[in-house]
Amino acid sequence: MDNNTTNTPLDERRHAIAKTVGLKEALPLFTTFFKIGAFTLGGGYAMIPIIQSEVVEKRQWIKQEEFIDLIAIAQSCPGVFAANIATFIGYKIAGVKGAACTTLGACLPSFLIILAIAMIFRQFMDVKWIAAMFNGIRPAVVALIAVPTFNLAKSAKVNLSNGWIPVVSALLIWALGVNPIWIIIAAGAGGYLYGKYLK
Repeated sequence: MDNNTTNTPLDERRHAIAKTVGLKEALPLFTTFFKIGAFTLGGGYAMIPIIQSEVVEKRQWIKQEEFIDLIAIAQSCPGVFAANIATFIGYKIAGVKGAACTTLGACLPSFLIILAIAMIFRQFMDVKWIAAMFNGIRPAVVALIAVPTFNLAKSAKVNLSNGWIPVVSALLIWALGVNPIWIIIAAGAGGYLYGKYLK
């Protein structure tokens, strides 16, 4: 079968980028994730809505369904979530070179900012307006994490029939202190058994 009849325009554009990744092609990958890394407060999870906006909606490098799958994979793997998701997205778009560009772009701002803060932090620990600024940032970070959670739940088709899964998982982690790794393993095994024998 001719590949041209099965590839979508997104797949064709992605393959073209992967084959010809040079400085010109790599720069948008690097700058996009550098911007995400530089202007995201609250850690890796707060990056999700910005990454979704830039990569899925604005630039249309990957599909929404792929984005959700990559988040699940990044969360399931060891390491920093922000670096994981940047690496997976970069590799999906343009192979190894793309992964290098997105990972460097996402991690470099944090490294530079933390390095600068570490050098001067002790001098500003007791400055009242800086403490007040961080007190205001904290609730906003909670919102940055909550919004993508609800959006991802909608995209992942969480409804009344399967909504108990995230609720029970959250309660097990929060109330009983169950390691999230066991939750991920149990959810994956349950999904496999359901798809194989019940669906």
